Amino acid sequence: MRTDPRRSGSGKTGRCLARGTERLAEAGKRGSGLPVTTLITQSLLVALSEEAEHSPRRRKNRNFHPRDDYPGHRLLNAIEPDSYVMPHRHLDPNKDETIVCLRGRLGVVLFSPENRVDRSIVLTPAGEVCGIDIPHGVYHSVLALESGTVFFEAKAGPYVPLAEDEKAPWAPAEGSPAVTAYLASLAGLFAR
Repeated sequence: MRTDPRRSGSGKTGRCLARGTERLAEAGKRGSGLPVTTLITQSLLVALSEEAEHSPRRRKNRNFHPRDDYPGHRLLNAIEPDSYVMPHRHLDPNKDETIVCLRGRLGVVLFSPENRVDRSIVLTPAGEVCGIDIPHGVYHSVLALESGTVFFEAKAGPYVPLAEDEKAPWAPAEGSPAVTAYLASLAGLFAR
């Protein structure tokens, strides 16, 4: 009868597993701060949505990356329908952006540099389209189409605030009195 070398500790695979286990145990003794596994649960999504409801910007993120200068940014973003994300682009060729809707309905608007809507896409967790990968240089915005919407976002770090040439020149700045009407016009692209 043959035995599985991974279970018996014999053979090359067993030795590799044993060494890995030893390294993990040693790292724990040194207090090396091994990464913590985080489960993305429905209760986490609900709690984050509740925080977004009470936030002045009507959105709330939960970062999985340890700090702003980390090379890979991964985060959850809960967003409410009256939250405004100014159309913008990322000029850094390493900052393509991936978005996956985990809860609710998320509208994604892609613009030409001349303020023409190139595409409007609805992302839903169980729908035909649940995510999008947006190349650097493409103007885009997102908006919640229903309360409690949460999406996962990934892009390269480090965090750098948007430069003026990355903000869409035709769109109102966050906090401007024109935001309400502009956001309503974007939401109109998704009227059922």
